[in-house]
Amino acid sequence: MTCEPVLAEAFFLLRQLRSGQEMILQWLEQGALRCSFSVHQEVNPLRELWKKYRDVPMSLADACLVRMSETHRQAVVLTLDSDFVVYRKNKKDRIPFLHPDY
Repeated sequence: MTCEPVLAEAFFLLRQLRSGQEMILQWLEQGALRCSFSVHQEVNPLRELWKKYRDVPMSLADACLVRMSETHRQAVVLTLDSDFVVYRKNKKDRIPFLHPDY
C-alpha cells in the first residue's frame, strides 16, 4: 500500500534505473502495490504534520506515509529516509519502519 507522492519520489530516485521504474509499474498493474490514500481527503492532517516537522523538513511523501501509519495501525513503513527515526504517529508513537541502515 502506498500513495502517489511516494511513487513520484521513487520514480525520481530510480531515474537512472529504468528497469526499477518499470518494476514499480508492473507491481501496480499486478495489484501487488496499490495506492489507497487520497492527499485531497487528508489535507488538514498532512498540513499539521508538515508544520510539526518543518525543522526536519518533511516531504509530502513522508507526511503521507506518517498519516497512513496513523490510519493503518499495523502498518510498517519501508523507507530509505532516516527521518523516520524522528517522525511520530498520533503525535507520540514511534512508527514501525524498515530501513536498510537500521
